[in-house]
Amino acid sequence: MVAYSSVARDDALRLFDALQNLYAATYAESPYREGPEQVARFRAGLPDEVTRLGFSLVTANDGALLVGAAYGWTMPTGTWWSRADQDPSPEVLDADKFAVMEWMVHPGHRGQGIGADLMSKLLAGRPEKYATLASNPASAARLMYERAGWQQAATSVLPWGPTMDLLVLPLRGSAT
Repeated sequence: MVAYSSVARDDALRLFDALQNLYAATYAESPYREGPEQVARFRAGLPDEVTRLGFSLVTANDGALLVGAAYGWTMPTGTWWSRADQDPSPEVLDADKFAVMEWMVHPGHRGQGIGADLMSKLLAGRPEKYATLASNPASAARLMYERAGWQQAATSVLPWGPTMDLLVLPLRGSAT
């Protein structure tokens, strides 16, 4: 049985090894095909990620095994993705946004609703008006986002990867 936990910032530090392993398993397959260099970049960025304003991490464990995780942080009013080809609508730009940085489910545990549960728990009760994320347009996740109501606002080209779709979702129940 899968158990979900909201992980406090200080407790996230102890999960870095498990998060790195989950990242490696999640992004080794197509269309990502990420290897040791990308996994090392992810790991190196974790200490900065947990210090960001509004950081939130939700995990899914099957016994002692981390099988899923989703996390993000607040992207403040007036800020947007640094490599975006355009700004979002003024309404989105002029609001705090929750930036979903990672949403990972181990390949051996997909198709069980774990990903949907992680995203639901991560976004529940957020004070931001919108959520935003970057998605590889060739990934299966991109179609899931579209079905869930995420809308493309821009694209972004990372120096180390493919062009990404920048998506936005209005958050229900957010503070207005």
